[in-house]
Amino acid sequence: MAVDRVLVNLDLNLLVTLDVLLRERNVTRAAQQLGSSQPAVSAALARLRRHFGDDLLDRIGNRYELTPLAVQLAARTAPALAGVRRVFDVSAEFDPTSIEREFTVVTSDYAAAVLGPLVAGLLAERAPGIRLRLQQTTPYAVDHAVDTLRGVDGLILPHGFLSDIPHTDLYTDRWVCIVSAGNEAIGAGLTLEQLGDLPWVVLYNRPTAFAPATQQLRMIGVEPRVEVVVDGFLPMPFLVAGTNRIALLQEHLAHRMAAVADIRVVACPFDVVPLAEAFWWHPMYRTDPAHAWLRGVLAEAGRRLTAAGHPPA
Repeated sequence: MAVDRVLVNLDLNLLVTLDVLLRERNVTRAAQQLGSSQPAVSAALARLRRHFGDDLLDRIGNRYELTPLAVQLAARTAPALAGVRRVFDVSAEFDPTSIEREFTVVTSDYAAAVLGPLVAGLLAERAPGIRLRLQQTTPYAVDHAVDTLRGVDGLILPHGFLSDIPHTDLYTDRWVCIVSAGNEAIGAGLTLEQLGDLPWVVLYNRPTAFAPATQQLRMIGVEPRVEVVVDGFLPMPFLVAGTNRIALLQEHLAHRMAAVADIRVVACPFDVVPLAEAFWWHPMYRTDPAHAWLRGVLAEAGRRLTAAGHPPA
């Protein structure tokens, strides 16, 4: 493979300076963040301007604004730095009790709520120098999963969205319906007719972004009458409480939220395909001992979640 001459002639320290400058939009503040002098950061900015052929920071009145090119760069510097950091974090020996490292996992608020505490507990117990960053997923992150996985340690997502990407199975869950605790029109069970008549709270509601159970509902001929659309699962119980709305929620989360949000958990009146959560990761981590250890921790947390069962409503 040919040597990348562009990279050979680049000072990677400029990447750190560029990231801070684009965040701070001020040379003095950037110098303070970097622990450097203002003239040194000004000189680095001049080098960056020559490299990109762009001012990067435009003075408007008494402040600086990012140029259009700088806006593009600002979205790329953090993932680039994360990738560089991961390269130099790799070592032949891995001791979780002594290493200092941050693991970034992209996940839904649902998985963060039910699995996150178990993972954080195991990390605190076994690797006090490791920090866990749970980053909220988006439809874009899933649609561009390969690109997403280059900049993070992995993505927690159910089976059915990704393929041909390494993964570690974590746990299974099932979908249930939630209704307001005071909704007297709904008894111990629901009918398919009620599912078609009641107003719904749904996730995303886009052609390529949806809750799998909602898609299954459509496949059996029931089109939800959507009244509220949200970008996460945690708001759903509060948007159902005190109304005649209905929503589909994962059972682990639904039982945790029942008392807090004043909702009731009701079984679905149709056969819903179970939810199989997995941790998806880039092939470059296959032989990374630290990443393999993380995958083991996540799998153990999944087993503990399964063994604990569902908390009482």
